[in-house]
Amino acid sequence: MCEAEIEKIKSQLKIARNEISNLSFLTQFIKEKVNFIREIMCEAEIEKIKSQLEIARNEISNLRSQINNLNHVHRKDVELMKATLQDFRCHGWSISEPMKESNIEPKENDLSIDLKPIGYIKTIFTDKRAVPRQANIAEGIFSRIELLKDVYTNPQQSLETLDEFSHFWIIYYFHRNICHFKPKVSPPRLDGKKVGVFATRSPHRFNPIGMSLVRLDHIEGSVIYFYGSDMVNDTPVIDIKPYIPRYDCPEKFSDNGTLTPEVASMKAREEPEGEDSQDETTTPTSSSSSQQNLADVKVPAWINNHPTLTVIFSENALGQINEFKFNQKTIEDILKNDPRSVYVREKYLSQIYNFQVDGNNVICKFDDVNGTVTVLQVRRM
Repeated sequence: MCEAEIEKIKSQLKIARNEISNLSFLTQFIKEKVNFIREIMCEAEIEKIKSQLEIARNEISNLRSQINNLNHVHRKDVELMKATLQDFRCHGWSISEPMKESNIEPKENDLSIDLKPIGYIKTIFTDKRAVPRQANIAEGIFSRIELLKDVYTNPQQSLETLDEFSHFWIIYYFHRNICHFKPKVSPPRLDGKKVGVFATRSPHRFNPIGMSLVRLDHIEGSVIYFYGSDMVNDTPVIDIKPYIPRYDCPEKFSDNGTLTPEVASMKAREEPEGEDSQDETTTPTSSSSSQQNLADVKVPAWINNHPTLTVIFSENALGQINEFKFNQKTIEDILKNDPRSVYVREKYLSQIYNFQVDGNNVICKFDDVNGTVTVLQVRRM
């Protein structure tokens, strides 16, 4: 091989070495760029994953909170169901099969009374809080009784001539009570002092039955409209009876709280016409007989211990009452008789108090020192 060819090969090898060197540098550069891109991509992915993990943590935290709330509500519902079932067992109000004829006589306390509601009361009180303790405390409240159609085929027939009476008794079941009846209770007027439950009208009784005297307004079909309400909405009605002054009101109170020996008459109208008024005309000595029987009529002194509060309405509350076209007297009747329990009244002196009535939330403040209560707000629920 000649020297020229050798030089040419050397030159080509040199060029090849340079190209290889350049390729090596380029390869290293590409590797560095690839690693850099990988690092950038990894950081972005990591940040994205971190963001997703943060979102997942928040969702898990929310789910835990919701589960805890649901568990709390579930426990409350279970407790309420247990109390309701216990209430049915301890009062004998559960549906039971009729007793079969048997030669074995039941024990005195084995009798189970099966009662079914004849209808339900519709009132403006959706909650027990601030419900009047007696129907005549808020006698301007308009309510109604809806009779069930499965009691009578034509329930309106059972109401015929009831509209000839001005007032009637409602006998009902305290369906919102829990089963914790005691032999002694603390009436609000006694400020914590206890008396026997049968000397009171407390709803917490062995058989939680209530009765209220209300004023009849009118009847439409199987619906009775009346004034005066001390029941929560959807209270089951056990029975309805007309008010007859001759039998139901043997006396009346004078202004000083003492009894006067005379038969009280209803202010709305004369004694209802019919059988009872006819009986009275045939017994002219009934009045004097009633006066003689009243000699021993008495009531405890604490019955008349009912100081009333002065109700004040703020300008804001008055504006809201006018805006919502709500009956101001209803709020006044509820508050002036102090709807608070003895426990609340003693523990939270001069407190902010709220209650719900007819779809409104009433916020007020009691001043126990001066005997006043100020209505601050009336808001739609």
